[in-house]
Amino acid sequence: MSDQSDETTTPTSLRPETFAVHPPVPEITGSRPLGVPLHQGHVFAFDSADALAEGFERTDTYLYSRVGNPTVHALEQAVARLEGGAAALSYASGMGAISGVLLTLLGSGAHIVAQTCVYGGTYALLTDLAERWGVDVTYVSGTDPDEVRAALRPETRLLYLETIANPTARVSDLAALAAVAAEAGVPTAVDNTFASPLLCRPLTLGADVVVHSATKYLAGHADVLGGVAVFKDEELYHRVRHARVEQGAITDPFAAWLTLRGMQTLPLRMERHCANAAELARRLEDHHAVAAVRHPSLPSHPDHAIAARLLPAGGGGVISFDLAGGREAGRTLMEAVRVASLSVSLGDVKTLIMHPASTSHRQLDAAALERAGIGPGTVRLSVGVEHVEDLWADLEQALERAAKG
Repeated sequence: MSDQSDETTTPTSLRPETFAVHPPVPEITGSRPLGVPLHQGHVFAFDSADALAEGFERTDTYLYSRVGNPTVHALEQAVARLEGGAAALSYASGMGAISGVLLTLLGSGAHIVAQTCVYGGTYALLTDLAERWGVDVTYVSGTDPDEVRAALRPETRLLYLETIANPTARVSDLAALAAVAAEAGVPTAVDNTFASPLLCRPLTLGADVVVHSATKYLAGHADVLGGVAVFKDEELYHRVRHARVEQGAITDPFAAWLTLRGMQTLPLRMERHCANAAELARRLEDHHAVAAVRHPSLPSHPDHAIAARLLPAGGGGVISFDLAGGREAGRTLMEAVRVASLSVSLGDVKTLIMHPASTSHRQLDAAALERAGIGPGTVRLSVGVEHVEDLWADLEQALERAAKG
């Protein structure tokens, strides 16, 4: 390890005030850190004017963290490798990633085909683009290739799907739908947040772009806000990267560092999330206070056959269920749980519960909620990694209270 405090690098003519601004920066030789270092600095210095000027034209040089950062780049490389993509871009939030893709690929008068049940923030963005840019949106079920084929037009610029829909847990037949879009020369983007790359890799099934809310399963510990977009080829990556530089929505280095740390336990966490969710879904289906349960592991799930092919390692950690007592029963349930936390978001090590119609999908009117399969008594349960018997005991007592009103 070199010491840069000698007279060559810090001349004695400099004053203490200057030394304080230029501390020694050790260089590591002959070894490497086991963890990715946190490069929190936002600006980088160059040895020559030409090198600085050239840095503006290169993607492998760091000059300003809005353009690129070593820690952020490490996260991008890690997620790209997990998804089997050529390259990735990291964003300040999941909606940042979704916006970065949609704002780049869509334009005034463009047409997009999207599945009916998408995340509420995505629906709100598409509605806004329809109002301001004249973007035309056709919603489809996400399970029928012929429906997608009929919806495509010459001006269609994108097919947008979710691997496991939020919050209804519907599962898209990604390979079949992406093949239809590819025949028409239309790229497919897939929100893979609910599945994570451990359960499904949409790029291997024909998708062109995959987006994640890294806030959820990738980071996994309720301490990060972030998003990632992964690209099958570099041409599309460079188009969206250029837009991200201008939009300024890149991940903070510390958030990237925390996400990288969280990803190291992703395989262990996903195995437990899936196992707990499958067991709770089975028990919920038999409870008298529950009218319907939706989890891909259940034979009663409408997309169970698709899920068996698409998600062989597990159906994810999110359960959607309807209470027989409707909205008031849902309110009672959520205020009665003690182990689960009444909270937005998902994918945390802790179990989280919420009412989609009044929270994550509040942007949808009554008709849109009905089309998406979200009822007044629909509850979304993001199952954590706690002991499953503790989770069931908590749910069971809350369900009994909800049944009594």
